[in-house]
Amino acid sequence: MEAPSGAIDGRQLQGAAPRRAKHCPKRYGHGKISALLLGLSMIFAVSCGDSGNNPKNQQDEAPTFAEVHDAFETKLARKDHDNDPIPEPPEGAFDLVYYPSKVGNLAAYVSSDPGDGEKHPLIIWVVGGWGNGISEFPWYYPEWDDDQTGSAYWQAGVLTMYPSFRGGSGNPGYYETLFGEVDDISSAYDYAASLPYVDPDRIYLGGHSTGGTRALLAAEYTDKFRAVFCFGAVDEIKYHNNSQFTFDTDVKAEYAIRSPIHWLKDVKTPTFLFEGSGGNAASLNNIQNTSENENIHCYLLQGEDHFSVLAPLTRLTAQKILGDTGAKPNISITQAEVEEAMKMEPEIPLPVMVPFSLGEWVSFSYPFLWEVEDTSTEDVFELMIAAPYEDDNVWDASMMFVNLYEAEGDGLKAAAERMRGAGYDVSESAVGGQPALEVRTSTQTDGGIYKNLFVVVEKGELQFTFDFVIHESYGDDAEPLFRAIIDSITFE
Repeated sequence: MEAPSGAIDGRQLQGAAPRRAKHCPKRYGHGKISALLLGLSMIFAVSCGDSGNNPKNQQDEAPTFAEVHDAFETKLARKDHDNDPIPEPPEGAFDLVYYPSKVGNLAAYVSSDPGDGEKHPLIIWVVGGWGNGISEFPWYYPEWDDDQTGSAYWQAGVLTMYPSFRGGSGNPGYYETLFGEVDDISSAYDYAASLPYVDPDRIYLGGHSTGGTRALLAAEYTDKFRAVFCFGAVDEIKYHNNSQFTFDTDVKAEYAIRSPIHWLKDVKTPTFLFEGSGGNAASLNNIQNTSENENIHCYLLQGEDHFSVLAPLTRLTAQKILGDTGAKPNISITQAEVEEAMKMEPEIPLPVMVPFSLGEWVSFSYPFLWEVEDTSTEDVFELMIAAPYEDDNVWDASMMFVNLYEAEGDGLKAAAERMRGAGYDVSESAVGGQPALEVRTSTQTDGGIYKNLFVVVEKGELQFTFDFVIHESYGDDAEPLFRAIIDSITFE
């Protein structure tokens, strides 16, 4: 399943006119509000090239993005929301939580407590697309040329939080198209920092496409995050898919308050922007050419696109996070490091595994997204366990059959002799502390040749068989997955 990106190439920056907020927040006096709106006016004028009417000292004293953002009242032309159900996360790996925000409690997945009594780094990952909800997407197979899952972080040992936002997944509020969602990201930080197993000084932020733009706006809004990683962000929101805009598109100030190019000076934490030359390269170049902020670092990858940079560079930045252990942020990334990371050989990580118990006999783990189907007959007990998807990857193309028999005669010894006599590759081993055989076979079908790793385990008067199946075109790619399942087998 591919998460929609919602982004297209950036173009030339254009200015926007200011719009006064309808009401002033109570915490500001009228003088403060006037200054904020004047600051918004000056920023828009500068973006149009009208710097002659704005003395340098006035520009230097312009209010921050946070001040302007908090004083601005957005006008929604559509009150979009959804009530999409929230799937349960893999138990023991992630928890479904609700974090407080300005509009109420919002759903999120967050890594479970490792239970070691330590405080760990955490990254908040904002997926691409315009949806404000959460789904099983983080646990789908991470395609190497389009890995939007952010799973490289938790695969590397960095705790991860996937927040939903206002209006999504039954949350209070409505989609605000990069406005209120910025507040939600700040609230997500506050929740993560409150967790006893999270180091509040080592909370990071990352996102891709629309999520990357949200992350960049959040970096301009708050300095809470230790570092921020933005993949495929745009400079001006008008270069996004405007059919998704929920605000009043006749008001130019609504665009400017959502466009990172106007607020680059307010980034106070190390912020790293990545993009391929075939993606939003114009936006990245415009940000790099406009910014005078030493906290902003831009990396353009020639020959790559909006998606291909994700798998290698989320892995690179995960390692940077793990090495960032000083009192102050010490992450540095060179263009050479980024280009070297793009040469990384594709990896096939193991999926999140969940435990399964077969009554009082045997327990094992299998991939979280696989489903168990009872395919037993009157004479044979059998389970088929496989993914409900048919995508071209080893997680979804693999399957496993589990059978239970009464042992007969000489048991494993006789079985080994029969299978060797039939020409099969048979080796003796131990599984779950019990004697076992591992048999390599293949099966010819109309769909081609399927490879089998057939494991027979004997415990007392029972024999258990685990038959792992994968098409021969995958070679040995599924072997680590099969081995992980075999290693998890225990007997009561």
